[in-house]
Amino acid sequence: MEDKKPSIVVKNISKKFSIGFKRNDSFLAKILCFSFGDEIKKELWALKNVSFDVNAGENLGIIGRNGSGKSTLLRVIAGVFPANEGEVETNGKLIYLTGFGQGLKPKLTMRENIYLIGSIMGLSQKDIKKRFNEIIEFSGLKNFLDVKVYKFSSGMIARLNFSIGIHCLKHSNPDILLFDEVFHSGGDIYFKKKIIEKMEEFLKGGTTVILVSHDLETIKKYCDKVLWLERGEVIKYGEPNEIVEAYEISV
Repeated sequence: MEDKKPSIVVKNISKKFSIGFKRNDSFLAKILCFSFGDEIKKELWALKNVSFDVNAGENLGIIGRNGSGKSTLLRVIAGVFPANEGEVETNGKLIYLTGFGQGLKPKLTMRENIYLIGSIMGLSQKDIKKRFNEIIEFSGLKNFLDVKVYKFSSGMIARLNFSIGIHCLKHSNPDILLFDEVFHSGGDIYFKKKIIEKMEEFLKGGTTVILVSHDLETIKKYCDKVLWLERGEVIKYGEPNEIVEAYEISV
C-alpha cells in the first residue's frame, strides 16, 4: 500500500529575532550605549534546527513552557514569520487560528468585526448572515453586539475572535489547521468545554491538525504524536503518553 504524502514537512527550521536598544530608550539603555555605542543589538534564536513531519489526517500536539518557541513555530509554518534557516512544505489549504484577537479592528463594533473577519476568511455576506446568530450564541457576548471592540476585555476579545474563526472554518474547508492556545480563549471552564466540543469536529474529522496547548489531557486524548519544545529546540518527539509523562516530570 502506498504511503500518504505528508501534509506538513518541517526541515531544520531556525528562527531568530534581533532586539535593539537605542540611546534614548531608557535609563538602562543610556548606560549600556555609553559603554558599547549608539545602539546595542542582541540576537534571540526562538527556534533552533527543528524538524518533523505530519501525515495527512494526523493530529500533532506541541507542548513546552512559555517562551519555548511553540507559537513562533506555528507562525513560521503558517508563513506569518519567515524562517532564517531550513524549509517548510505544506500540502493543501492551511488556516492558522489563535485564541487571541488577531485581525479584529478595535474601532469597529462586534457586529462589524464579524462581517469583516468572515469576509477575510472567504465568506459572502449571505454566508456570514447564515452563521451570524450561531457565532453570537457561541461567544456568549450577545449583549455587546453593537459595542466597539476596544471596550472589550482581553477575555471577550479572545471569545469573539475564536467564535468567528471556528464558525467560518467549515466553509473554508481547510486541509491543515494550526490551533494556537485556543483553549485559553475566554478563560473559564464553560467556554473551554464549548471550544473542545467544537474542535472535535476537526480533530476527529480527517483534517491535519497541529495543536499548541498547555492542556496536557487534551493533547493526550486527541493527538497522534507530540513534539516537546524547550528554548526553541526539540527535546522529544513521539507517542503522546510517553512525551507528556516525560514533560510532566521535568516541570
